[in-house]
This record gives sequence, structure tokens and C-alpha cells, in this order.
Amino acid sequence: MTEPQSKPLNILCLATYFKGGDFLRECKAHGSRVTLVTKEKMLNEDWPRESLDDLVALPNDAAPELFIDFAAHASQQAKLDRVVALEEFDVLTAAMMREHFSLPGMTSATAKAFRDKLAMALGARAARISVPEFVPLINPDEISQFMNWVPPPWIIKPRSDVSAIGIRKVQTPEEVWRTVEEMNDRPILRERASYHLLAQFIPGDVFHVDSLVEAGKVRFAGVNCYGRPPMEVAHLGGAYISHTIEHGSDDQKKLLEANRKLIKALGLETGATHAEFIKSRANGRFYFLEIAARVGGAYIADVLEAASGINLWREWARMEVGATRTEASGEKGGRVPRKHYAGIVLSLARQEAPDTSAYDDKEIVYRIKKKHHVGLILRAPKLERVTDLLDSYAKRFADDFSAVLPPLERAE
Repeated sequence: MTEPQSKPLNILCLATYFKGGDFLRECKAHGSRVTLVTKEKMLNEDWPRESLDDLVALPNDAAPELFIDFAAHASQQAKLDRVVALEEFDVLTAAMMREHFSLPGMTSATAKAFRDKLAMALGARAARISVPEFVPLINPDEISQFMNWVPPPWIIKPRSDVSAIGIRKVQTPEEVWRTVEEMNDRPILRERASYHLLAQFIPGDVFHVDSLVEAGKVRFAGVNCYGRPPMEVAHLGGAYISHTIEHGSDDQKKLLEANRKLIKALGLETGATHAEFIKSRANGRFYFLEIAARVGGAYIADVLEAASGINLWREWARMEVGATRTEASGEKGGRVPRKHYAGIVLSLARQEAPDTSAYDDKEIVYRIKKKHHVGLILRAPKLERVTDLLDSYAKRFADDFSAVLPPLERAE
């Protein structure tokens, strides 16, 4: 457990995208000096400026060296105590900064295991966790052997992007070789074939486990199931759905155990994680897909808080500032997470500010407020009530609001 601090900490937070407001507020509430470094494109977002001692925007194409240089100048005024990445794309940069200033926290080697899908797949396999078969798009002989051994379809996915960004399904060896050739002609070196994996495609339901880790142990984890796989939503459109799964079920127990083994194998000491697994329709087994050292996006933290009463951002902040053991653990007088059920239905909307007043069930606890998006978060004591409402709302959204955009090839 992190020891309580005798003086307020000087914390520098990185956020390439707009998220982590509750983390920033909680750090300030514990007396920390909080600096947020973001990119120019995010400067005008609704950051909790009242909780920030400094807000800095670096150029959108800023390299890690510029972040380090800024931190060096800032440290002349007040020595840094912590560097925290609030967004996936900042995890490696934050690790490099910690190493440069000899600060505690995740190293570059550990960060890579949570950013590189090849590294994390190898780590999961070493921990005896089932993983879809895979091969890096590097050696032609290995790629050919893979395609001869693993039947199609396959998926090609970037080793470092998030969610369904840049993922494509391929059906034939000819399609794979054409894609490899096209990638290797790209002017941006990090978009070439060696930065991608070719992996077995396993049809099934996708689950995510979101955790708080302290002193190398999982102190809290929530298990949810997507209504449709994120890749399907990204490519075909329609509503994104995620909801709590049955408490005490065999699926929940298996996923919690796999998640615990995975985090231990990859070496995270303190922080938040978002891991995804797929349950094969063919054999009912769970297979590891990917893990990130961050709080899950798409309002996952809000859904978990609705179900459990635990706010991942605030609890993570408490661990970073050395406050008492996270209340999420239920230990040493902390509150025990409640076992309600919650879910979200979310969609792109044709309207800039969709009107959801016609959706008036008492189970609605939060309405998403984001331009050209429509979303509702629900909570109920029974899972069936949550899933029934989510299914109903998804159908109504299709008529009332839904819009479709092409899937992203790269993070914007």
C-alpha cells in the first residue's frame, strides 16, 4: 500500500483527449498541486480549471522529448512527485518522463506491455491465458505458416491503437499480401506492416473487466458485456451497448481470475486497467483480446459507478496521492461495492443536441451530453430490467437519432 504523504504532491497529468476530470478534482481535493498537459486541439474542452494550478497545451504533433523538456522547466519552480497518463496514447510518454526524472510508477518496459498488442498477447500466453492465434506481419514465412495452420477469416489490427481503430477483417491469403504491400508503401513508418498483427478471428461475445490495482493487487474489478462487439459497431454502425453481467456467475468468476493473472503477469503496480476478452461461440472458452493501463472509455467508468458506487477515477487519484487504501477494496473500514446492475446505450446522432425527454423510465441515472451523440445510463437491482431497457432503447435510437460514420483508420 502507498504510504500517506507528509506534504502535498506536485502531480503532472497528461491527457491527449478530454477525460479524467474526476481524477483531477480528487487530486486537488487532497491538496495536491495539479498541472494538466494536453494538446492544442483539446485546450478549449471543459476541463475542471478550478482544480488545476496550471493548464498547458503542447502542439498536436508534440514528441515525448517536448513533454520531457516542458516538465524540466516546470520542475525548476516545483519538483515533480508524480506523472500520470489519463489517456492511452500518453502511457508511454508518461513512462519515459518518469524514467527521465527518476519518479515512481510504471516504467517504459511495463508500459509497452499495456500498449503493444504483440507484447501483451505474449505476456498473456506466458501466464497460460488463452489467446487467439496471432503472428506479427513481419516475416513472410511465419505469415504463410500461420495462414496454412489457422483457417480464415482473420483480422489485421494495429499493435498500438485502441478499440476497433484500424482493424479490418480479411478472408484470403491474397488479401493479406495485398494489405501488407499497401502498408509497406505508406510514408508514415509507424503505419507499415511490422506495426500490425494478423490474428485468428473468433466469433463471440466480448466482455470487459475494469480494475483498480494497488501494490500489485487487484483491489476492485467490474465485469461487463458489450451488446455487440466494438469492431462490429465501428464498421456497421448502430448503438453501442455495455452492461454488468450476473454477479456470482461462472463467467464473472472466470473473467475476474483471468484478469488477476494477466495484471500480475504484465507487472502493473498501481493504476487502472481496462481488459477485453471474447467468449467463443464455438467452444464457450474465454480468449484474451487486449488490455490498457487506463480507465475504460465510452462512459464505462460511469456505468461501473452506477452499478457499484465506485468511481474509478477518484479511487485511482486517491492511490496516486497516497491517501488511505482505496475504498473500493472494502477493506479497513472502506465501503463495500454495491451489487446492482447498470448499462449504457450510446449512438452517434443526426441531431447536434438530441432530445431524450421521451425516454423517461425511472432507471435512467445519466443522460450523455455530447454533440451529435445520444446516450443513456441505467441502473436497476435486476439485470433483466437493465438488458430489456437497453434492447428497447437501441431499437428506438435507430429511428429517433442514429447516424453512421466510416470507421477510423487511425486515431484522430
